[in-house]
Amino acid sequence: MITLLGIIAGICTSISFIPQAIQTIKTKNTEGISLITYILFFIGVSSWVVYGALKWDLAVLLTNVVTLVPCSVILGLKLKSLYL
Repeated sequence: MITLLGIIAGICTSISFIPQAIQTIKTKNTEGISLITYILFFIGVSSWVVYGALKWDLAVLLTNVVTLVPCSVILGLKLKSLYL
C-alpha cells in the first residue's frame, strides 16, 4: 500500500511537467526557461532513476522515468534554441 501511495504521489508530481513540455513544443519558445535549472533537474532526475533501479524501488524508478521524459524534451528544446 505504501508503494502504491508513492507511485501515485510521484506520478501526480511527474505529470505536472507535461503541460510545460506541450506548451514548449507548440510555441518553440524557451525564453523564460532557465537552462541551469533544467540541467540540474535532468541530472537529479536521472540520478533518481539510477537509484530506483539499483534499489529496485518501483515508486522511485517509475515516477522519475515519467518525469525524465518531459524534462528531456524541455531541456532539448532549450539547448536547440540556444545552439542552432
